[in-house]
Order: sequence, then structure tokens, then C-alpha cells
Amino acid sequence: MPQVLVVALYKFVPFEDFESHREPLLEFCKARDIRGSLLIAKEGMNGTVAGEEKHVRDLLDHIKSDPRFADLTHKESWAERIPFRRMKVRLKKEIVNMGLPTIDPRQTVGTYVKPEDWNALISDPDVVVIDTRNDYEVAMGTFERAIDPETETFKEFPQWVKEHGELKQAKKVAMFCTGGIRCEKATALMLEEGYDEVYHLEGGILNYLEKVPEEQSLWKGECFVFDDRVSVDHALKPVWGKNVPEKTRKILADYMINDDD
Repeated sequence: MPQVLVVALYKFVPFEDFESHREPLLEFCKARDIRGSLLIAKEGMNGTVAGEEKHVRDLLDHIKSDPRFADLTHKESWAERIPFRRMKVRLKKEIVNMGLPTIDPRQTVGTYVKPEDWNALISDPDVVVIDTRNDYEVAMGTFERAIDPETETFKEFPQWVKEHGELKQAKKVAMFCTGGIRCEKATALMLEEGYDEVYHLEGGILNYLEKVPEEQSLWKGECFVFDDRVSVDHALKPVWGKNVPEKTRKILADYMINDDD
């Protein structure tokens, strides 16, 4: 059985003193050989970390000891080795970079849809399904009927929405991303743009793969992850870069190079 626990986590919450938490978080992780990346900003925390199970759970307990993060959202998967090279805690303007810090999911956000109810929603012909991830992620796998905005970065998504105002003719819009965080901002943006019924997959693709049996799944392909695993299959097992499309391979190579900066 794989011994490395990989945890993806995020929470939007007022975090005005975030800068003072960088060094303590970094030292906590380094002392336990936890590796990965945590992004912290005034709007909260986001990241993925990996390490020995006990140590990662100690980190989760440590973060949740702050009342602001007591109900921190996280998803778990397993790997045979740590899929990160080092530990980083970065100070950011946004914990997911859409380039619009004024969009606040704490104020307005789409309707959450549990994985068990997702198939019925996206099978409805009156529903427009949008993949909010970037093109190199979509190339690895996506849901049936999903529109690919063909963005290279999430900062391009607001412009794509503005250029596709015809989508407002749809009765409902369903959106999804890897772990749920991008859809928090994407659905908030759509509501601000005047869309009425906007839904998003609670916990993202990773939650869906965990909760929905493969024989009932509408997911096709693998799910891209930003670490050395490259992607995970429907059982959330690492694929370790075995089936990488060319458009994804270059982005991945650039990412790994920049990860060492």
C-alpha cells in the first residue's frame, strides 16, 4: 500500500495577518519532511502537500487549530513516493489567480452540486457544461459534453466569459475544476456577469472520482495534477506521466523548471 498521503486543501476566509504565518508554516512542514506548496493571501489558503500520513494529518490539525480554518476543505489521495521536490509557502494577492481580486466567493458563489447528483445535472440538455481548467489540463481528460474555453491560464477566463455572452441563453450553467477552488471564483464571476442559475461540482473532479463508481462515471480520461504524478486515474492512483498529450508535455516541462526557481 502506498505510504505517502497527498492532500489538496483550500478555504476562502479573511486572513489579514497571512504574512506572519509564512515562516511558521514553512518550518512546521520542513521539520516533518512535508513537501508541496501552500499559497496564502488576505482571502485565505490554497495548496497541495504530501508526506508521511501522520505528519500530513498533524499539519491539517495545526492549520485547523486556527478557528478561521476549522472547517478547511481537503481531498486525499495516495502515492508511492512524494510527488514534490521541496516545500514552499508563498504570499499571494489571490489564492487562485484569476486576476480579479475583487471577485469574492465569500460574498456570492454558485450552487454546490454533490458528486452523486452531478451526472443528472450535466446530462440535462438544457444545461451548458463548462470546464474552467486550462487547455493542457483538459487535454488529459474531461466530462462528456463539456465546453473547453481553451485558456492557457485562469486569468484568461474572465475575458472568455465576456466574449461568449450567448451562453446567457442557457437555462443553467454547470462548471467544474480539479479540486473546486477555481469554480468558487468562476461561478462568482458568472453571477456578477448576470447569469441566473450557476452550479459547480462540490470538491471538484477529485471529489467526483472518489465518490462516483467508475462504471457510472461520465468522466473521460485522467485528471491532471500540478506535481510529479502528472495525473491520476479514476481510482485516484498516480499515472506518473505515462499518457501525456504533446500540448500538456511542454507546459509540464516549463512548470517543473519554474518549480525549482
